[in-house]
Amino acid sequence: MIISWNTTWECHLKCKHCYRDAGAKRSEELSTEEGKKLIDEIAKAGFKILILSGGEPLLREDIYELTAYAKSVGLRPVFGTTGTTITPEIAQKLKDSGAMCIGISLDSAGAEIHDEFRQVPGSWQGAIDGMKNCKDVGLPFQIHTTVVEQNYHEFEAITDLAVEKGAQAHHVFFLVPTGRALDMEEEALREKQYEQLLHRIMRKQKEVDIELKPTCAPQFMRIARQMKMDMRFSRGCLAGTGYCCILPNGEVHPCPYLPKKVGNVREMPFDEIWRTAEMFQQFRSDEFGGKCGTCNHKDVCSGCRARAYYYTDGDVMAEDPWCLYRRGKDHEAKCS
Repeated sequence: MIISWNTTWECHLKCKHCYRDAGAKRSEELSTEEGKKLIDEIAKAGFKILILSGGEPLLREDIYELTAYAKSVGLRPVFGTTGTTITPEIAQKLKDSGAMCIGISLDSAGAEIHDEFRQVPGSWQGAIDGMKNCKDVGLPFQIHTTVVEQNYHEFEAITDLAVEKGAQAHHVFFLVPTGRALDMEEEALREKQYEQLLHRIMRKQKEVDIELKPTCAPQFMRIARQMKMDMRFSRGCLAGTGYCCILPNGEVHPCPYLPKKVGNVREMPFDEIWRTAEMFQQFRSDEFGGKCGTCNHKDVCSGCRARAYYYTDGDVMAEDPWCLYRRGKDHEAKCS
């Protein structure tokens, strides 16, 4: 099981798609002691991997202390970061504190599109430098790409760059309209492009040794099954079943892209929230609406619950509107 803790709202970039609308640090963020209590509860709930993200997690002064504590209680601490603040010294401190892998955001094979997306000149080069600094100290890293209309054509080139730079994986995030990304809804991929890109990712996986994984695109599991590919993943959308997200103020959400509070760790221990939250119980029932409910691949997919929520005005159990499979158009999209 895997969990994300958005440790802070503070960030030095102004990314157009930021689901946390990050910028300035806020007074209501969990303290160091509250963070350690949360980490204990995460371990008690049976989670194995803790993603420390933000905002920019490396701007938290106690982030190395929290990382070391997570490692000490048996968790595998990993990061989601812009990479731009990872100097050689910080890379070494991350490794020494027990960080196991660093996820670095890179949205283009070149600087122009990435810097425009992140709205800070030099952020692409900063991410590239951060990768080198991780590699130099023997700290594994992977690349995270948010894909929209602007960079849809670049996926393969970014994967090739990931291989060149020594990344161990390339994870492709499909835009879900939430946070600042609400203003980018028109730039999100549509059904046919979505299906085509998933097939491109699966085909590319056969050509490279590093791991390729779509995120917020659970249909990749159905496609992998159709292509008779062995995947180490058991399910596409893990929200509420093997994954959830904790905001900087302690709110618990099913995932970063589904802005629905199911509890707060300041009011109830996280392990109790994980066990009892009503929405999590709904997701675990697999009783989805529409075509997701009758799909013969729902056991490995389940549809994107965040996308269902957004496009149905709040029905988290509705069918995923971006899936072509149950409308008889899967073959058309795959071959186009």
